[in-house]
Amino acid sequence: MDHKKLSEILFPTTDTTPEHYETKYPDRHLPEGARVTRLGPSPTGFIHLGNLYGAFADERLAHTGGGIFFLRIEDTDHKREVEGAIPSLINSLDYFGIHFDEGATVDGEKGDYGPYKQSDRAEIYQCYAKDLVRKGLAYPCFCTEEELDSIRKEQEAIKANPGYYGKWAKHRNLTLSQIIEKLDAGMEYVIRLRSSGNPEKYFKIIDGIRGELSMPENEMDIVILKKTGIPTYHFAHVIDDHLMRTTHVVRGEEWLSSLPIHFELFNIMGFKLPEYCHTTVLMKMDGDTKRKLSKRKDPELSLEYYRNQGYIPEAVSDYMLTILNSNFEEWRSEHPDAPISEFPFSTEKMSNSGTLFDLDKLNDVSKETLSRMSEEDIYSYLSAWADLTDPAKAEVIKAHKDMLLKILAIDRTGPKPRKDLAYCDQIFTFIKYFFDEYFEIENPLPENVNKEDAAAIIKSYVKNYSHNDDQENWFAKIRDLAVSMGYAAKPKDYKKNPEDYKGHVGHVSTVIRIALTGRSNSPDIWEIQQILGEKKTMERMNNYLSRYL
Repeated sequence: MDHKKLSEILFPTTDTTPEHYETKYPDRHLPEGARVTRLGPSPTGFIHLGNLYGAFADERLAHTGGGIFFLRIEDTDHKREVEGAIPSLINSLDYFGIHFDEGATVDGEKGDYGPYKQSDRAEIYQCYAKDLVRKGLAYPCFCTEEELDSIRKEQEAIKANPGYYGKWAKHRNLTLSQIIEKLDAGMEYVIRLRSSGNPEKYFKIIDGIRGELSMPENEMDIVILKKTGIPTYHFAHVIDDHLMRTTHVVRGEEWLSSLPIHFELFNIMGFKLPEYCHTTVLMKMDGDTKRKLSKRKDPELSLEYYRNQGYIPEAVSDYMLTILNSNFEEWRSEHPDAPISEFPFSTEKMSNSGTLFDLDKLNDVSKETLSRMSEEDIYSYLSAWADLTDPAKAEVIKAHKDMLLKILAIDRTGPKPRKDLAYCDQIFTFIKYFFDEYFEIENPLPENVNKEDAAAIIKSYVKNYSHNDDQENWFAKIRDLAVSMGYAAKPKDYKKNPEDYKGHVGHVSTVIRIALTGRSNSPDIWEIQQILGEKKTMERMNNYLSRYL
């Protein structure tokens, strides 16, 4: 077989050589030990938690040591591509603090190792495929779908491993004349790797997360170029990771089964193997059992969920590192105000036995993050979230900035700041009663208070109200009011002798609270009144009296 002649027949317009690209994309000049990582998503439009999980690992791995983190778009499967997916991906990751040093951008590309979209790298793949054919390491296969299906059925019948290999590789040993004959007949073909692997032999590599892995060699003559000339993922990513000088590849454990193929491709092409880091699947508790996060069942799998809910990006970042590195939580408790860039991230601290994603734990981290933030910073996030999700809310938030800063300051000072709110949607829902546009009566009167008593409470409260009362004097009036109407001055008195009272002072104050906020639970009533002002406070009381009592 004249392999050089075959390569010229199959690739008559491909003039460049691998040496050209080796020169064009030289080794990167980086500090010793610096790592080059990449995120290589397909532009399918669905950006999920797994993307963010992997991106955090990539970003921290590269930037802990002065390396490079780049974005490569793996768009060779045009049928799955969604318009606008790339900007959406970049903007979503940017929201969570994931920034790329080079690669695809919203406006194009930046960096010296592009193109960074695989659809723009066809000439490069053709060059390396031609070189493999020239060396006798790849060949054209003319099998039709019907023939491949027949091979699969034969293999199933005798319970052989499925695939195109060994005696099943029908076109592996065609002569040059046979190939030319089929080409002249206009038969379509793919380019396959001529594997030299033996599945009875094992190779070993060191996985950055899982340690030493031992696996059987690949024997499959896998497709490297499709009939359209588009490369398969296996072929494209090997070439791209080599030429872009990727040192570490972080990817999901579902790619472990492909590792023998990739190991062989790197070796057969004379490339240095990057360090693979196979992450575990993100799981969640469903009752007493663990299961994979599901696009259909779990809205929290989509990154849009966190943006729409208004999670503070710093909180999500902290939680991601909590589940990425087993020692991050301890580090954070010792360095509560330090940026995550100071955390010594390591793949060795990543789980190799399943990663549990717990939304309740994220909420706890988020509450802790919010408790450390100033009301000005929280206001900024709240305003930005509303701009993104609801223009009407954004208008209200911006129109009442001064009042909102006072609201957000409630219970935030002192040694134990409040830690009951986790994200912007929850914050706005919690405080929306301050705004007439969103005010509503949400809770009924306490069981101990009938409508007649409630009306009397409101009337007396309005009559004796003074906006200048301090908190102590204000509450003293409520206590006197409660006693005058047959309610206990203290809850413990009512609990001790319930037959002697209608209820207690807490039931009386709850009537006032509902009239003011629409809810039976809220922060301190006196502080709320100070923020609303006397006019609005009296207006709420009188409206409740006239409409509900």
